[in-house]
This record gives sequence, structure tokens and C-alpha cells, in this order.
Amino acid sequence: MEVTPTGSLLDADLGDRRQLPSRVVSAKVSLRNRFIEIWQARELVVFLIRKELKVRYKNSVLGFLWSFLNPALILCVYYVVFKFFLNNHIVYFAIYLFAGLLPWNLFNNSLLSSAGVLVAQAGIVKKVSFPREILALAQVGTAMCYFFFQACIMLAFLVGFRVMPDWKYAPVMIFALVCDIVLSAALAVFLSAVTVYLRDVQHLIEVALVAGFFSAPIVYPFATVGHKLAAHGILWVYFCNPLVSIVLSFQRFIYGTVAPRDTPYPLASYGEQWYLLVLGIVFVVSVLLFVLAMLIFGRVEGNFAEEL
Repeated sequence: MEVTPTGSLLDADLGDRRQLPSRVVSAKVSLRNRFIEIWQARELVVFLIRKELKVRYKNSVLGFLWSFLNPALILCVYYVVFKFFLNNHIVYFAIYLFAGLLPWNLFNNSLLSSAGVLVAQAGIVKKVSFPREILALAQVGTAMCYFFFQACIMLAFLVGFRVMPDWKYAPVMIFALVCDIVLSAALAVFLSAVTVYLRDVQHLIEVALVAGFFSAPIVYPFATVGHKLAAHGILWVYFCNPLVSIVLSFQRFIYGTVAPRDTPYPLASYGEQWYLLVLGIVFVVSVLLFVLAMLIFGRVEGNFAEEL
């Protein structure tokens, strides 16, 4: 009978233990240091945004021109359909619709692309040390680039239709854009971390965004919902969706001088101070959500390599 030395048994047992997976909880890094690390990696964020744009239009004949042609084609289709076929009563419905689509597309594209970005970039996450939050933030930056392309098309159509924005509400629109970016960044960072552990979140967010699209006054006038909810004293429920205030602000700036007041007015009939107040609430909530998302991300990122 062959007898195995005791030392060999110990070595074998230790070898088996080394092969067992171990969970690692990342050391606590202060929130201030996390923001400093992200700021120091800003050049990497720019590189990731440029890479996303190049990869999307790689080997394409028209290249970045597609970023202008796609929104232009969509706007033309909406104009023809609602002007000549559906007989929509909203004056220049295509402009009204596109004014709402601008902030929505920024929000929608940010969340869809960032939800699974850590899973898609698993090789980099597991091998390279860097602030992983920037992968999600880079997706928000890419969505901002597409927003700029679509805004250029919107401007061209405003010139073509001879429609002048309501410049008095320009500060409102800029503030709404800032709120949209901060809110998108907060949810992008949070969803990118959660999806590493729960892959179903990436599919769930697609369904949630469809519901969110119709919960904001993009394809229908605000008055259609606002008057009914106000009659029951629950209009505040509608504004629990932060995208409502952001979309209304964009529509008020872009579409504010289009529809005459003697026709069914599709916009919220509030003054500039009301918009700024509501957006101020949205901004504070968005900043708090962003801070919370950063804290959650820092708490769970220590086990990303194991989960991926």
C-alpha cells in the first residue's frame, strides 16, 4: 500500500483552497477622491467617446453624416405623416415632437448604452486599474454628441420653417439640459454597476424606457393630461417624473412662439419663474442621485472581476 506523505496532503489541500473563488470588498475610498480620480482621467473619457463614435460609423461611406441624416429623415417623416395624413391639430407638430425628442433621446441613449457597458468591457475592467465609472460617463458623453447633431438638424428646420425660438426661455432650456445630463449620468453609473450582478436589468430598462417615453408629453400635448389631473388635484403626481419638467422646458423654448394662443395650446402655460423653480427641484434631486450612485458604485465595484 502506498502512503502519501503528510506534507503532500497539506500542499494538495492548500492548492484546492487557492482555487476556490474569494469575494473581495473594495477598500473605502472617499467620495471626494473618487471625483478627483474621474477628473484626472478626463482625457480617457474623451478617448472613449471618440472611440464610440468611430466604431459606430466604421467602414461607413457617409461616416458622421449619418448622425445628421437620421434625425433629419425622422423629422421629415413626422412632418409629412402628421401634416398630410393624420391631420394633427398641433401647428408644426413635427417641431413640437422633435423639441421633446431632443432631451428624451439624450436620456434614453445614455441609459441604454451604459446599462451593459461594464459587461461589454469585461476584459478591460478585469485587467486594467482605472476609475470604472468613466465607462458609464463616456456613454453619457457619446449621447451628448448625438444630442448636438440632432440639435443642429433642429436648428436647420427652424430656419426652414421660419420659426423663431422664444429666446426669453433660453436660460430655462440650458438649465433643463444640465438637469438632463446630471440625471442621465446618475442613472447611468447606477445601472452600469447593478447590471454586473443582475443581467436582467439591461432588458428591464428597455421596457421601462418605453413606458417612460409615453409618460412625458412628447407625442401628446401637456394640456391633454395636465387639465385632467389638475381637475382631480393630483397634477403633482405627473411631475414626479423629472423628464416631464425637462421636456416641457425644451418645448417652451423651441416651440413657444409657434402655436397661436387662440388655438388649443399644447404647452404648459406657466411663467419663466415656475420653470426655473421646478427645474431647480429636479437638479437637486439629480445631484443627490448622482452622489448616491457614486457611493453604491464604489461599494460594489470590488467584486466586478469575479462577477464578470
